[in-house]
Amino acid sequence: MTAHEIDYRIYGEEMQYVEIELDPQEGVVAEAGSFMMMDDGIKMETIFGDGSQNDSGFLGKILGAGKRILTGESLFMTAFYNNLTGKRNVSFASPYPGKIIPIDLTEFRGKFICQKDAFLCAAKGVSVGIEFSKKLGRGLFGGEGFIMQKLEGDGMAFVHAGGTMAKKVLQRGETLRVDTGCIVGFTQDIDYDIEFVGGIKNTIFGGEGLFFAKLQGPGTVYIQSLPFSRLAGRVLASAPQGGGKDKGEGSLLGGLGNLLDGDNRF
Repeated sequence: MTAHEIDYRIYGEEMQYVEIELDPQEGVVAEAGSFMMMDDGIKMETIFGDGSQNDSGFLGKILGAGKRILTGESLFMTAFYNNLTGKRNVSFASPYPGKIIPIDLTEFRGKFICQKDAFLCAAKGVSVGIEFSKKLGRGLFGGEGFIMQKLEGDGMAFVHAGGTMAKKVLQRGETLRVDTGCIVGFTQDIDYDIEFVGGIKNTIFGGEGLFFAKLQGPGTVYIQSLPFSRLAGRVLASAPQGGGKDKGEGSLLGGLGNLLDGDNRF
């Protein structure tokens, strides 16, 4: 497997996008909906699966599309090719505030495992597959289910982390405990399992869930400070309920209460 050798540059701080520079005949594949802009002369093509060599032939394409359904993604991906002479640029944007992480798969022995919605784009030739959990507890309580995505090949891939990203390099036997939703991805040698929080007060009143993700080295782990599920939960909790009224409108103080708590909308 030989992926296209692409150059890239990441722009922005909190709402980032990655600009991929394509030489003639080079290509990049991306999740549907991540496209931002492209130069004139780049050809866009919708494909089954990830378009890697693993998906060659009709059966391979069907299997490639099927495995994407298992990860909760679309049947299709989008490929962008530079069919002209000279360099052309195509850009992809992060779906919510956070950081774009470049992953050079050659540094991780050709494989990187990430959560199902973390993948953004990759050089043409990188395989986007599925990684089944072999541990029952991890599949039932790990927050990601039995299936995660795996990126395989020898090219560049880009994943997205919500909020601020932390990179942890764990030595052999070193353990890191993480909220299950905060995992972005990890290298193939990391032993990933779940661990019960323990303690009656922690379980009932802790508010952090019943389980930690337990990651044991050696290997590299990427952690996000703001998982999209947590962001969406806070937005839904603060959204107006019952015919468009917000929480302050139904209080005894009404509009005065909004002024007192700093909500100055009129």
